[in-house]
Amino acid sequence: MRRFLFFPLLLLSAWLLASCTHDVTPSTVEKIDENNRQEAFFEETSPSLRVHYINVGQADATLLQLVDEEEAFNILIDTGDWNANDVVNYLQKEKISEIDLITITHPHADHIGQLDKIINTFNVGEVWMNGDTMNSQVFLNALEAIEKNGVDYYEPRAGETFDIGALQIDVVHPMDLSLNTNSNSIVIRIQYGDIAFLFTGDAERAAEDKMLASGANLNAHILHLGHHGSKTSTSVPFLEAVNPEVAIYSAGMNNAYGLPDMEVIERVNAHHTIVYGTDQYGTILVETDGHKYHIMTEKQGTLPPPVLGDTCININTASTEDLQQIIHIGEKTAAELVRLRPYQTLNDLLTISGIGEKRLEDIKDQNLACIGG
Repeated sequence: MRRFLFFPLLLLSAWLLASCTHDVTPSTVEKIDENNRQEAFFEETSPSLRVHYINVGQADATLLQLVDEEEAFNILIDTGDWNANDVVNYLQKEKISEIDLITITHPHADHIGQLDKIINTFNVGEVWMNGDTMNSQVFLNALEAIEKNGVDYYEPRAGETFDIGALQIDVVHPMDLSLNTNSNSIVIRIQYGDIAFLFTGDAERAAEDKMLASGANLNAHILHLGHHGSKTSTSVPFLEAVNPEVAIYSAGMNNAYGLPDMEVIERVNAHHTIVYGTDQYGTILVETDGHKYHIMTEKQGTLPPPVLGDTCININTASTEDLQQIIHIGEKTAAELVRLRPYQTLNDLLTISGIGEKRLEDIKDQNLACIGG
């Protein structure tokens, strides 16, 4: 167990967001009138942890603010892109002066980008990195800032557990480094009371497979989707192990990479998981008292809604009889579907004889078939 130095209580600034406010439970998403938002939530729960999924375009940065009795702690996971100052500006807007821990999931410029600026602007206690290196000026600037400012440095490994106030931080990945920088991402599970968060950086399926094989506890209420919602990440087995109620990704509006991949959104929605993205909703704020959580967004988003209710037919587990409720799926096709399991997305149904693009479109429009759930 590693100890951290903490600072006196900070007054957390109030953040009134423009439009969308939800109280989220495992089974419902309820819209709350913005005018009554504070009374509706704070009177009941007095949240002590705020998690800000900051809108930093095609990059990543998440701020955790914890108030624990008479102390307060700030944790930053990734630091946005190298060619911007949005993370620095956001921290200043939130009246942050000290940051206890910065975790850089991996040294790509859209995750480590503003680390040097942040260290040179704020009082930073400790920085975690995975030990991977990059031949880039952004990476060298970050190392120089760490050394110049005397910031503690640590490389966490899978199986380690740390306590920061009432937060328990479990390092899930990596145990060792591979040649894949994305899959070397630090993955951490943060538990606050009954509520758990999983942060995955850009970890891809090879890393997810290692985490699954390790037997680590991956279950979390809120999952930060790997690699900005890319189809390189969030496999069906990994999604089922995490079993999130909410998934959040960070991506830039109309980005050149086409992220998030709609196959991933479809896969997550089919698991009855609610999806938020910074490209659609702006900055996303999760507040929790350790028993229930509450989500606010900067603006109203337009992502497809999750599949809700008990009518979804999981094509990876349903019987041949149930599968025949899906349009264009007869007895013979159902048997073939079962034989070719498992499927990652509904698009994989194209591998079945007799199902082409038009029939697949009909199946999707019926909104009955799903993955997971």
